[in-house]
Amino acid sequence: MEIYSIGFTQKTAQEFFEILRANHIERLLDIRLNNTSQLAGFAKARDLPYFLNEICGSEYAHEPLLAPTQQLLDAFKRRKDNWDIYSAAYLALITARKVEEKLCKSDFERRTALLCSEATPEHCHRRLALEYLKANWGDLLIRHL
Repeated sequence: MEIYSIGFTQKTAQEFFEILRANHIERLLDIRLNNTSQLAGFAKARDLPYFLNEICGSEYAHEPLLAPTQQLLDAFKRRKDNWDIYSAAYLALITARKVEEKLCKSDFERRTALLCSEATPEHCHRRLALEYLKANWGDLLIRHL
């Protein structure tokens, strides 16, 4: 099973939707805590279902189980040099939430991409979430778009 990830920053709307379309993404799973901010531009939660359907023939879903808490996010934003602390805290959070049991693995049989804001996956919780699911579900191929 393949699961994808994508961030929307540093991309135009055209680039973002073309990447999704070129990779035949059927479902965009938004794992952001704050998905309604004006800073999200074309990637606001209220607009994505329409754009995804019209441009890509894809669906949109929001999955707060994979989002960090506001407290965790605020602590990370205050100190940009604490990625190791943030990643350990985020992994502890999703472990405590037992996301591997609460998410329906069969939903990921459709070409799914996890959405967050970070341009690249290196310092983004979407990468951590996918690596966690791979460790718990096994046979998972992760592709960052």
